[in-house]
Amino acid sequence: MSVVTEQIKASASEIYHGDALGQEKSKFLLTEMGLPNGLLPLEDIEECGYVKDTGFVWLKQKKSKVHKFEKIGKLVSYATEVTAIIEKFKIKKLTGVKTKELLMWITLSDITVDDPPTGKITFTATSGLYRTFPVSAFQLEDVKKDVGSADLAKDGKVVEEVKKDAIAPQVDVAKETQVKEV
Repeated sequence: MSVVTEQIKASASEIYHGDALGQEKSKFLLTEMGLPNGLLPLEDIEECGYVKDTGFVWLKQKKSKVHKFEKIGKLVSYATEVTAIIEKFKIKKLTGVKTKELLMWITLSDITVDDPPTGKITFTATSGLYRTFPVSAFQLEDVKKDVGSADLAKDGKVVEEVKKDAIAPQVDVAKETQVKEV
């Protein structure tokens, strides 16, 4: 049964349908709230909604997903519906997200980024247990480019021309992050 009722949907400030728009808006909201944009690596998002008055946000995806954050070696499970109350530097009352510790899946309830920024993010379980990691482990490195056109070069490789007015999101990345040229 869904936590998101018709009454909540009616009070929503924003509702988006479709994966591309859901991905874009969820990453934008995380960044706007001072959180790393890779916290919710969901796939096939069907619906994304936000109630600005209360900070309630929900994301629905077609099927549950298990994701491994490579930089910290942690598995995280995302249910088909993820809900939370979001505010500056904080996610509270999180549902639908679990992390694997030793041999058990632990339900997460809160996520907090240190303010003033220290480069640390803390995850708290419903049981009160918590873990702290570098924020950079949850920050997406690949910057989405607004592609204007693609032409074939003489050697057969595709060359992409980026629009000059495309703006890259501001990112606070720790020193461990390295940019690789492809």
